[in-house]
Amino acid sequence: MHLIPHISTDFLSIVFIVFLVAVFLQLLYLFLVPFRLLIYKQKNISGQLKPVSIIICARNEEDNLVKNLPLILDQHYHEFEVIVVNDQSVDDSGHLIKAFQKTYPNLKLIELERNKHRKFGKKIPLTVGIKGAKYEHLLLIDADCRPTSNNWAKEMMQGYVDDKSIVIGYGPYQVEKGVLNKLIRFDTTAIASTYMGMALMGRPYMGVGRNLSYTKQQFFDVLGFKKHYHIQSGDDDLFMQEAANGKNVSVSIQPESFVYSEPKRSWKAWVRQKQRHYTTATEYRLINKIFLGIFPMSMLLMLFSFFILMFYYEWWLFVLLIFGLRFVFYWLINGLLFRKLKMKDLVAVYPLIELVHFFLMPFIYYSSDRTEKGKW
Repeated sequence: MHLIPHISTDFLSIVFIVFLVAVFLQLLYLFLVPFRLLIYKQKNISGQLKPVSIIICARNEEDNLVKNLPLILDQHYHEFEVIVVNDQSVDDSGHLIKAFQKTYPNLKLIELERNKHRKFGKKIPLTVGIKGAKYEHLLLIDADCRPTSNNWAKEMMQGYVDDKSIVIGYGPYQVEKGVLNKLIRFDTTAIASTYMGMALMGRPYMGVGRNLSYTKQQFFDVLGFKKHYHIQSGDDDLFMQEAANGKNVSVSIQPESFVYSEPKRSWKAWVRQKQRHYTTATEYRLINKIFLGIFPMSMLLMLFSFFILMFYYEWWLFVLLIFGLRFVFYWLINGLLFRKLKMKDLVAVYPLIELVHFFLMPFIYYSSDRTEKGKW
């Protein structure tokens, strides 16, 4: 007996076909993107690595510089400089950096004076830092981030194989207690698996500015941030939209190349951060929007058609089996990938947190135009 008797068999057949297509697209995405990253083996450069300029843009980051700057200055690398662009700070960041310079001669300070006519944002100080860099190869990190090892620079620079000019790294958040922290880390890891997997697929579309490397020549070839200076965010993803292609990007996935950040500790702060990140999404290339839309659209169709079909005894057992297999595949492959990305505590709750994340993100995305866009 049907629980909902008024829906025709022809309609149910169409819904079933939609369900099968949606599941197929879900599995196609899984094996094209996350699975590709899971099995990826990074090449190593044979011979001398290139000298590198490490650039940090900082505004009122005195406390973070005290904690994290020594970890960057003490990298085990044969030739590098560290440039801190002190962007209109009103704390003691400048004095602190000058104190560090007495011990580290490869530390360079660039001061940007306060200017009431300039909005806050990372693009201008980063451009100044790049122009002031001594070396051709650049490595970017934020003041509130810490490399997981003294080999961070070495591992990131290993990405310059086969004439690559961009290396994208992984920037996870620290493990802390609470549901919010788990959701933040799930979100960050899922995004990383997408942009890294798509880069390996030949469709790079973004990186994260707290762990990103490229050459000066690559930066100036696309006129830096000129095409999107009017947008506060986008020093990483919009730059990648202009500069990246299927041949010039490599991925650094070795654990020693990871850069950790402190997560937001309130829902309000995290939502605002996510909203700020979403302000650049409309500027993505159409082809990238299509690729990125495969997962959420197919997920929505799969859940919607699954819900309808489960009310009919002719369909529910077969549909439930297919639905279950989809979640088993996702749980297995993404679970292994999350372990590889040092987020193994999320594996046990993966199916639940995936659903919560899927339904929460649209609310944050469609409210992104109400956020403050002047922070970075």
